[in-house]
Amino acid sequence: QVQLVESGGGLVQAGGSLRLSCAASGLTFSGYPMGWFRQGPGKEREFVAAISWSGSNTYYADSVKGRFTISRDNAKNTVNLQMNNLKPEDTAVYYCAAGNLPGQTFIPDYWGKGTLVTVSS
Repeated sequence: QVQLVESGGGLVQAGGSLRLSCAASGLTFSGYPMGWFRQGPGKEREFVAAISWSGSNTYYADSVKGRFTISRDNAKNTVNLQMNNLKPEDTAVYYCAAGNLPGQTFIPDYWGKGTLVTVSS
């Protein structure tokens, strides 16, 4: 049974930083590309970032490029999202996902339950 458990969400002021983590189990983690998505209030879920199985390739939504960094540790079965210079529009529930990365499009197969990030102005 695949489990993805996010942590690290919380309340932060605009301009601040947070680091999200996702712990994976029940899958061969090193064989899966991983991604982060988010769903803001009243919005659809959207792609944030993805990383290849080896960590050598990363992809970002234009809205977070230069502010967010995705990384992974295959020895610890974790994927992280470092979020800097946060903005109120980054407020959302952030979801970790395991999936596939054909080309440069991340396709999720498994989802975590999410962690809430709130950025105050």
